[in-house]
Order: sequence, then structure tokens, then C-alpha cells
Amino acid sequence: MPRFAGVYVAAITPFTSDDRVDVPRLREHIAWLIDRGVHGIVPTGSCGEYAALSDAEREQVVETIAEVCKDRVPVVVGTGASSTRNAVRWAKHAKRSGAAGIMALPPSAYRPSRREIAAWFEALSDVGLPIVAYNNPFDTTVDLTPDLLIELAKIENLVAVKEYSGDVRRIPTILESTNLEVIVGCDDLALEGLLAGATGWIAGLTNVVARESIELYDLVCARDLDAASALYRRLLPLFRYDSRPTFVQAIKYAFELIGKPVGATRPPRLPLDERDRRIIAGALEPFASVAFH
Repeated sequence: MPRFAGVYVAAITPFTSDDRVDVPRLREHIAWLIDRGVHGIVPTGSCGEYAALSDAEREQVVETIAEVCKDRVPVVVGTGASSTRNAVRWAKHAKRSGAAGIMALPPSAYRPSRREIAAWFEALSDVGLPIVAYNNPFDTTVDLTPDLLIELAKIENLVAVKEYSGDVRRIPTILESTNLEVIVGCDDLALEGLLAGATGWIAGLTNVVARESIELYDLVCARDLDAASALYRRLLPLFRYDSRPTFVQAIKYAFELIGKPVGATRPPRLPLDERDRRIIAGALEPFASVAFH
């Protein structure tokens, strides 16, 4: 049985007007997502701007989300870091906070060897939490290809991979050659990825359109493909931003449009240009009237 089936949201981190973590708004947002039926929450991923948080802020975000989610939905904590020592530190903090697992990028400070990649995940495995390996070859120097995953799948606590390569053909290959769960990592490949055999979806734009994302997942599971395809086509103009470097800005701007501001992104992420603002406003229009009702 898959451990991380369903729609897990890679949660944003709200900021106040004076650039502090907005803890009340974070609590409100996570509770809103849970109320709309999401299956789990993933804090401190790239969507949560983990690299722009201080250590104290990062701890605060994880602990706040864990508290809101306790006894409601599981939390899978992002452990992205530039060194093995720091990645293990965040994995241990996740465990103390009651996390159900961790989402772990491979080492990314330089181009590591396969032996070094394996050692990285082995060190994380020693913490004792289930690991979702995060394959994002666009933002790291590592591509967790199916043949590499065959080796990594031998690591005790590595149980799943978040597949963000954009190559849906990899999903059946991974499932055929390993015992790993596959979790869709791209919102604009959610339908294709789930049909290819993924059992979960770690979603970004779902921060805004949670109910519609859950409906899409349920329709796919029910194999109501006509209804799923129709809904997916409506969501795609928004979901396509998940595969762009400005995806966090897009999510936060969407919240601004629906009257629920969550603050700006931290530099080096800059505000969207006018063209992207117009596109997002048009993409959100079919959903804005029901997003928070």
C-alpha cells in the first residue's frame, strides 16, 4: 500500500508587510487546505521558499504546520540543504516535530558522484523517517534517473520519488524496476502522471485551488476520464506556472487577486511582470468566485 497517496500541498510561507513569517496567516492557510480535503502538507520545499528562511524561521514554519496538522493529515517536511550535516539536521527536526516523512532533494551544491548521492540518502535514512526523494533536475545538478533510482531504492527508508523531470515515460519504468511509490511533481502533468501509475501528487498551485485539485484526483481515481480531462483543461492555464521559475510569485499573486494576501516573495524572487499578472488573472477567473467559499 502506498504511504503518500493523494494530494499533498507544497505549502507557501506567508510573510507580513515587514517581511516576517506571518504565523497567524500560515495557520489559517493550512487549516483551510485541510478543510478542503487535501491529504497532506509539505512545508519548507521550494514552494515554501526554504532557501530564503533563517534557521529559526524554518523551524517555526515546520513546527506551526505540524501543530495545525496534528491528528488531521500527515506532514512531509522538505529537507533541502547544501550539506549532508544540514540536511540531516532538518530531517531530525522533522522527526521531533512529528512528521510522517521527509521530502529530500539530492545534494546540489556541486555535481556529486553516484556514490556521494547514495551516501547522502543513506545519511538521511539513518534518521528513521520515510524518504520521498525529490527529483528536480532543473534546479539541481542531479537527475535521479530510473537506473539511479534502482540503486537508491535499496536504501532502507527511501520509499518514494517525487518525479519532476517532465518525462511521464519514467513513471512506469520506475514502478516496473523498483518498489518505490511515484508521486507526481508537476501540476501540469498531474493527469498524465496519475494515469501513468503515480499514486500521489505533491502540488503547488493547489495552494489556491485546493477543492478543484482534490476533485481532479478523485475523478482520476474513479476513472471518470471525460470529467477529469474537462476539469484539467480548465486548470491547466494556472497549473502551467508550476513548471516556471516564477511559480511562487504566481501562487502569491493569485492569493492577492482573491482578496487573501499572503505577502510578497523574498528576493531574489521579484514580483511578476504585467504580462504574467494578466495571464494569471485570466487563468484564475473561472475559479476565483468559489475559491474561498
